[in-house]
Order: sequence, then structure tokens, then C-alpha cells
Amino acid sequence: PALERDCTADPLDRLSMREIEVLKLVCEGNSSNQVAALLGLSPRSIDTYRSRLMTKLDVEHLPALVKLAIRRGLTSA
Repeated sequence: PALERDCTADPLDRLSMREIEVLKLVCEGNSSNQVAALLGLSPRSIDTYRSRLMTKLDVEHLPALVKLAIRRGLTSA
């Protein structure tokens, strides 16, 4: 059933390529301004991406987001 797949699926599979890109850059210690400059977006857009990432990945704060990214092999930050 679909519910079983959702429980066992990698939560990163729900992310777009851009969201993964933002996640990597944020987890490497870049500020919203730095990520925005690298991707040609506004800092506010990066803040929105970060908020959506935390919601989609069910984490409450940035350190938990970084920990998840490290555990999943997205970054070695």
C-alpha cells in the first residue's frame, strides 16, 4: 500500500533538484545571502526554500536539517 511506501521511502525523494541544491549549500554553512548570490535568487527565496525543506523533511531547526543531510550523504559539513 501507499502508506507503507511513504514510511520507508527516503524523505529526500520528495525534494526537487533545486531544493537539494539549496539544502547542500545551506548545510555547508553558507548564509542565505551567500546561497542567493550563488544561485541568482533573493535571500528571501532562500529563506522560503529552507522553511519548505524543514517542513518536507519534518525537522524543527537548522542543526537537525544539517544532521539529516550528513546522514543521507548529501554533505560532509
